[in-house]
Formats: sequence, C-alpha cells, structure tokens
Amino acid sequence: MSEEKIIKIDMGEQISNDGGNRPVLCLGIESSCDETSAAIVDSNRNILAHIIYSQIPEHQKYGGVVPELAARAHILAIDDVIRQTLANAGKTIDDIDVIAATAGPGLIGGVLVGWMAATGIAQATNKPLVAVNHLEGHALVPRLRATAANGTGGDVKVEFPYLLMLASGGHCQILLVRGVGQYELIGQTLDDSAGEAYDKVAKMLGLGYPGGPIVDARAQNGNPHALQFPRPLCDKAGCDFSFSGIKTAARTFLDRTTGPLTDEYINDFCASFQASVVDCIINRLTHALADVRVHDAAPRTLVVAGGVAKNSAIRTAMEALAQQHGMLFAAPPMNLCTDNGAMIAWAGLENFNIGRVVREPIAPRPRWPLTEL
Repeated sequence: MSEEKIIKIDMGEQISNDGGNRPVLCLGIESSCDETSAAIVDSNRNILAHIIYSQIPEHQKYGGVVPELAARAHILAIDDVIRQTLANAGKTIDDIDVIAATAGPGLIGGVLVGWMAATGIAQATNKPLVAVNHLEGHALVPRLRATAANGTGGDVKVEFPYLLMLASGGHCQILLVRGVGQYELIGQTLDDSAGEAYDKVAKMLGLGYPGGPIVDARAQNGNPHALQFPRPLCDKAGCDFSFSGIKTAARTFLDRTTGPLTDEYINDFCASFQASVVDCIINRLTHALADVRVHDAAPRTLVVAGGVAKNSAIRTAMEALAQQHGMLFAAPPMNLCTDNGAMIAWAGLENFNIGRVVREPIAPRPRWPLTEL
C-alpha cells in the first residue's frame, strides 16, 4: 500500500470528557466505494485516529470508479488501514468496545470487504457489531463535528430534529432527521444526483476526475450569467430534484461551440452550470422548509452532508437560506464530507447507544434506503 495514497486526518483538539466514566470506543470501517477508511471514535465525540486510503489514482484514468478495481484495492488495503488506525490511536483491539462497518448501500464488492473484516474482528474478540447504513453515516456525522459559514463560523451543535440535504455522487435527498434510524424522505432526485451531474460535466469539459471540486474551483473565476442553463422543476410544487436536463443542456452548449475551449469559456461554463444546480437546491429546500414547518415541529438546524457538501457555493447559499428562516446552518468539516471511517464509527456509537447491534447474520446490501431503517 503506497504511502502517498494514505490520508491521516488531523481533527485538531479533542473534546474533553465531562463524565468520570471511560468513554466507549468504536472502530469504524468504511469501504462502500473508492476509499478504504478506518477510524476510532469515542462516545465523547473525540476522533482518536482516522485513516483514509484513497483509490482515486487507480480510477482517474477511467474517468470514474471501476467497481472490480475498487473491490480489489479494498482487499489489498483493509488490513493495513485497520492496523495503522489502531497504532495511531495508541490502542489495541482489546481496548475497542464496539465494531462498526458499512453494510450498504454501495458497490457490493467493496461493501463485502469491509463488512467481512468487521465481522471477523467482532467474532474473534466477542465484541458487539453494528451494521451501519452508509447514508446514515453521512446523515449523523454533523452530530460528531459540524461548522457553519464554510468552516469559519465556529462549531455548531446539531440536535434532533434537523432538515438534511444529503448530496453525493450517488444520492440527492432532502430528509427530516428525527433521530437515530428515524428519517422522513421529503424530496429526492428523479434521475441523476447532483454529484453525478458535476462529474459528468467535468468529463465533458476534459477537467478530470473527481469533477465536483474542479468545477467548483473553476466556477469561482467565471460569470454565472454567461450561459442560460435550465432550472428543472423550479416552477413546480414539491421538493423533488431533476438534474438530467441540466446535464443535457451542458452537452448541447458544448456541441454548439466551435473552436477550442478557452480557460475563460470553461470558467464561465462551470459558473453558469453551478448557478443552476445551486438555484435548484435552494428552491427545493425552500419548499421543504415550508412543508415541515406547517406539518411538523420546526427543525432548528439546516444541515448539508455528503461529498457535495464540500461545494463552496452550495454551502454559502444554504447558509443564507438558513439565516432567512432564523435557523442554524451546519455542515461537516471538509474532511468528513466524503466517505470516511469516522462517520461510520460515530453512527456505530449512536446505534449502539440505543441497542441496535447485530444479533444474527445479515447480508450486506447494494441498495438500502434510509427510510427502511
């Protein structure tokens, strides 16, 4: 396993233990897509160690994740990642109280690697095992660590209930989070996810993979009004998304372009594309806020999570929306937005605290909606 692909996460100062009892330690394992990650998190919200082994170099040449290559890379990396995580925390497996791992949804080959590793450890050590829904990991990680105002507004404490925008390369949902395992789907994409649209537009422009961060960076130097991208469903009631029309418009604009793509044109293209995505997200969230405030106890916090939560324009727009509605805005730190072991360890602890542990063999799932928890 090459050292340059290992990201050792430094989370800064730990949160002090307010109680006299030893905190519960959870080893979390994540392998649902193209990162092999493990972390040790305690019940006082301290991240003792966290390692992410990135597979991006293996997949960049193909412009996206190749499932078989991803599964093989997980097999090669998983043992070393777990060992190094324990060593970095100064712990042995005997010190760990709970084992947690992603059991779905995700690329099933990768999910199986992490889940079988966790199952083997739990059986060999007679420790409780928690099957974590990968999406719940994203949904709950803001309760582990969250900041406001693109990370410059200080720490935010996220309490239930909260309204969550969960956006990644494979998912785009608005959820009312009432508690651990309690998720009400308010809206979702009818076709592509926001992250998928970003990656495909980046591929059209020849910008590389992963495309989301590249498009975001180029957009910051462009004119968001240069091209008139559509805003699908923004004139309709409801909270569902549609991004395929935006992607189709991108293809149409490029097909009509003659001559080489200049840096200025690419920047304007990215800015215009991103403006349409942000407008759609804010429009749908505005409808969702109106809906949950009329029919339910009003959530006090608006949260974004998932890989797309790293996007600067989306964070800024959602923060402004929260302020307009007198709400807090919260987002995970940038290094906890993409897939990571810390979110799985924290979700494992949250589920362990309410007695949700594995009591009989289960099969990992490539599809596992949050509403089925």
